[in-house]
Amino acid sequence: MAHDLLILAGDGIGPEVMGEVKKVIGWFNANGMAFEVEDDLVGGCAYDAHGQAVSDATMDKALKADAVLLGAVGGPKWDKVPYEVRPEAGLLRLRKDLELFANLRPAKCFDALADFSSLKRELVEGLDILIVRELTGGVYFGEPKEIRDLGNGQKRAIDTQVYDTYEIERIASVAFELARVRQNRVCSMEKRNVMRSGVLWNEVVTQVHKDRYADVQLSHMLADAGGMQLVRAPKQFDVIVTDNLFGDMLSDVAAMLTGSLGMLPSASLGAPDAATGRRKALYEPVHGSAPDIAGQGKANPIACILSFAMALRYSFNAGDAADRLEAAVEKVLADGVRTGDLLGPQGGTAVSTSQMGDAIVAALEDGAR
Repeated sequence: MAHDLLILAGDGIGPEVMGEVKKVIGWFNANGMAFEVEDDLVGGCAYDAHGQAVSDATMDKALKADAVLLGAVGGPKWDKVPYEVRPEAGLLRLRKDLELFANLRPAKCFDALADFSSLKRELVEGLDILIVRELTGGVYFGEPKEIRDLGNGQKRAIDTQVYDTYEIERIASVAFELARVRQNRVCSMEKRNVMRSGVLWNEVVTQVHKDRYADVQLSHMLADAGGMQLVRAPKQFDVIVTDNLFGDMLSDVAAMLTGSLGMLPSASLGAPDAATGRRKALYEPVHGSAPDIAGQGKANPIACILSFAMALRYSFNAGDAADRLEAAVEKVLADGVRTGDLLGPQGGTAVSTSQMGDAIVAALEDGAR
């Protein structure tokens, strides 16, 4: 049975890195799998075409697809467009309308890149963290959200942090389930010392653990202390579960532990369908659109390629294929093949975006022999 993939390459370097993912998809199609790919627009390019950051027709395709692969959105070209149709609004709508409440952001340090981390090699060598971020609630979506004119030259900006019990229960369950197939440890992070939402978060996670996941080791940490511990001793963590705002910040901190944003994938998952068990899913690299290097062949496609590996694992139950793709990436890096962001004192062979994709496909082919 063919798997339907909707590709939304987006803006900036998005089309370039997604082009390399298509090469990888082509290799898997030629080696026993079946993916049917359809392309569409999101972000600034969608605004230019339709006056919207994502059209209703594109959303309909996303709702029907087995998985969505996204490149990147945004850039200075669209800085002055109305707030509600800014490129990032397309991404937020995809997350909201697909009900993608669970964002998975792995921070894994490949041995060949340990010296690229901001931290000493011994602190990051072998690092393998998974941050599970609640994605459809919290301060990014809470109402009211507005700027009020108070008169006399004064304004008041309002963002509202809101969480219901069920939202915390379902993201906690995802974290505990994932921990069971990893090192069986979850650290929950919030700010219960100053935020009422943090008090509820702590209570609900504790209860979910007691009721269903007592076999998993659970710890709690204030989110600011968690940020400090991520740069002090990151290997103490296995799975971190946290809310939308703190997850956004902590996952970017964790990203730099690995040496480059160009290496980090992510997955955003919905609830399992009651009939089929399939989750709606969106996969995207953590990096942005990098308009300053767009069209120059300098972008690192690995994060986008590893996002497809996450799709293989979480949407298509193809863990062996995901392992094969991740091993191909590791081999290429071990051989010293580097895009510009990965070149350092250790040297290596400098390659373009396209050449990196070709090298990974070649490593897949070598591994299949």
